[in-house]
Amino acid sequence: MRPLLFLFISTLIVCAADRRNLECPNTDTHATFQAPASLQQWEQRRHQLRLQILSSAGLLPLPAKTPLAPLIYDKLDRDGYTIEKVALETRPGYWLGGNLYRPKGKTGKFPAILHPHGHWAYGRLENQPLCSTPTLAINLARHGFLVFAYDMVGYNDTSQTPHDFSTPKYQLWGFTPLGLQLWNSIRALDFVASLPDVDPVKLGVTGASGGGTQDFLLTAVDDRVAVSAPVNMVSGIMQGGCVCENAPGLRVGTNNIEIAAMTAPRPMLMVAATGDWTRNVPKEEYPSVQKLYALYGKADQVENVQFDAPHNYNKDSRQAVYDFLRRKLRPEEPAFQESGATVEGLQDMLVFFGRPRPDRGRSFSQLFDEWKAEAMGMEKTATAAELKQRLQLVFDGSDPAPELGSAIPYRFVEGKGPAVLYVHPDGIAGAEASSGFQKLKAEGRAVLLIDAFQTGTAKAARDRSHRHFLTFNRSDAAARVQDVQAAVNWLAAKRPGEAVELAAEGDARWWALFAAATVPQRVRFASSPTEFQVSDDVLAERFFVPGLRRAGGVEAAEKILKASAR
Repeated sequence: MRPLLFLFISTLIVCAADRRNLECPNTDTHATFQAPASLQQWEQRRHQLRLQILSSAGLLPLPAKTPLAPLIYDKLDRDGYTIEKVALETRPGYWLGGNLYRPKGKTGKFPAILHPHGHWAYGRLENQPLCSTPTLAINLARHGFLVFAYDMVGYNDTSQTPHDFSTPKYQLWGFTPLGLQLWNSIRALDFVASLPDVDPVKLGVTGASGGGTQDFLLTAVDDRVAVSAPVNMVSGIMQGGCVCENAPGLRVGTNNIEIAAMTAPRPMLMVAATGDWTRNVPKEEYPSVQKLYALYGKADQVENVQFDAPHNYNKDSRQAVYDFLRRKLRPEEPAFQESGATVEGLQDMLVFFGRPRPDRGRSFSQLFDEWKAEAMGMEKTATAAELKQRLQLVFDGSDPAPELGSAIPYRFVEGKGPAVLYVHPDGIAGAEASSGFQKLKAEGRAVLLIDAFQTGTAKAARDRSHRHFLTFNRSDAAARVQDVQAAVNWLAAKRPGEAVELAAEGDARWWALFAAATVPQRVRFASSPTEFQVSDDVLAERFFVPGLRRAGGVEAAEKILKASAR
């Protein structure tokens, strides 16, 4: 009997330079925002952005809200206000320190204002001409506002972690200063909303500099914030210089202007200065945000003031915020001008000065271990659909997906089905030289080969030198998964009705596993029970994708594939 002969038709497409190499934005890249054409488009976009922020912060899903067990000490009784030292147990054995300023001599329920601080030397206790947290809080308290001023991580009483920690082992688990600070802000909002003298529908937040970043991130993810006043931070020319303002994936495909716009239609005051990165706000950032508010018919609910000053939360900026908060949350209060305030000594404001934390306090390493255990518990209880969403956010978020022929070089060999996507760590040339491809070729199968990101002919220079590179750009490993996803989509469209088989070699098997788990199509991909069981150190070296372990990791991918095979 004569052997069967197959005619192979092979198409090779080589692409122009990949924008993921050419366009590597960072915190100083000039960013802009344009409101979408319709409110419906914006609401869909806003929902996706909220998920992206929470995912990048390691807060998707939100952790359990354990009892805050407030520690409240040493009430200071002053003229028109009181001050108390407060520590909140925002996670088991982890305390957030702050000061609670309350009105005195007034009755009823009061609006409550959260006040996160910026990178001033004394944090929430800073008192100098360019910034005075005590002066701000005292003046608001005298006029009928309850104010909770609280620490950044690593500052003052909140010192169980350093302020700056962000290495691959932490990033794999979504354990970052930004995530802890955002969680602390959410729990601080829980605290003030629970107080008997607070009106829980009149909650506001204001912060300057890094505190401004905390302001608009909290407002973006928590609709309980009724009013927001970020000071000297909403900018298209500088997105935040500290690790506590940057988490991997946070600004992939977005920026601080759009994140601040998520406040809409709630009232927002954008305070700017001529002497820092908010110098363009009146002519650039503010008009673009106002157009978004106009989609709600609420263009008058966003306001802007700018002062001729360096970076600050000075008297002029504070006065603008007093006026705004009074009009929006306490209109019955007469307008007032800032008056002098007696600022207490540092030792009289610190919660744990001369006082130990409770014995159940966790060390930094214990906090990280519990964060990891929490993530593993969440994976075990989540459905396959929930895990798929979490993994999809880790790999794509708001980033436009690459396509075959435009960013991804490919070769397609015509043949019989079902078609196979064959992925090799050395790209098309490596695949063509492999025994696996030669076997498929001998069988006459249709095969798609690609040069995934930074492999084969797709290798190119990519500037990864900026410290916050991963805040704005996907890791190489994540980009390779995007390319495999795109290849699956291409093959499914080219050969409708056929199942897609995915085969891979070496490290490309990691790309294949997570692509198979995150595409909408049903994909056949075979793996052994133990091949992906590696330590975090090995994972960071071979397949570094920030947030991967927090989203469920290998266990989540395998659970998804098992469910889809049923």
